[in-house]
Amino acid sequence: MSKRMWQGVIPALTTPFAEDGQVDHAFLAKHAQWQVEAGCIGVVPLGSLGESATLTFDEKVAIVRTLVKALGDTPVIPGIAALSTDEAVELARAVEAEGARGLMILPVYAYSTDWKEMSAHFRAVANAARLPILLYNNPVAYKTDFSAAQIVELANEFPQIEAVKESSGDIRRLAEIQELSGDRLVLMTGIDDAIVEGLAMGVTGWIAGQVNAYPHESVALFERARDGGYDAVKDLYSWFLPLLRLDTVPKFVQLIKLTQQCVDWGNERVRAPRLPVEGAEREAALGVIEHANKNRPTL
Repeated sequence: MSKRMWQGVIPALTTPFAEDGQVDHAFLAKHAQWQVEAGCIGVVPLGSLGESATLTFDEKVAIVRTLVKALGDTPVIPGIAALSTDEAVELARAVEAEGARGLMILPVYAYSTDWKEMSAHFRAVANAARLPILLYNNPVAYKTDFSAAQIVELANEFPQIEAVKESSGDIRRLAEIQELSGDRLVLMTGIDDAIVEGLAMGVTGWIAGQVNAYPHESVALFERARDGGYDAVKDLYSWFLPLLRLDTVPKFVQLIKLTQQCVDWGNERVRAPRLPVEGAEREAALGVIEHANKNRPTL
């Protein structure tokens, strides 16, 4: 597997729900195909934005099956997270059997712990499948923080770790990982409103959120910033930033699904305990989305 699999825009796919609350597989396939047609190089289902914690094991496997069938040779890279290490291991094996091309391994849900336990969990999952691995570090969401030295230690132990999704929010981490690992790892970010800054620090891949509603703009932003720096995307980034900031708040799932609804590419249905935003919070979000849509740039 080439590390090029990680270099470009990869949607953190939302999980669409039908009116009866079940996963809408027909829309899931159509939505993923639209992302790829716009220039995205793969998809990551079953992440935080995909409401993975509310999905059953069988639903997760079925989502991967649908996406592999719909996308053919385009990599499907599921997020691997669970409340127990055993379930995460079982999920890694199951999605590999369904045709996944890589794994995004998350810390264990709901248990913030020390290096001994978090590394044991990661090692167990990494040993469960033969697929390339994207290590996901997001201490803001998961309260578990892989330091640069720990990331590199795992990468040295597991050759299949090809990339790291560094989402601590500390841009200095990117320089530290490169200092310790050289060009061993592909650097990626999962923070929508820091993508241009991340590219300046060596990021070559973006696991994106608002790409679910704006794939063409996301790909253009990434490619222009990658090739020409901030000066090449200043106007596009300024237009996009209010939308991208909706990805970095606690109700980011509801807000991104609301954005999809506003551009006629999905609906805002979420699974409890999440509920659609309402009141002043909803009006503020709609103001951002409507302003962006009225001033949407010509690419």
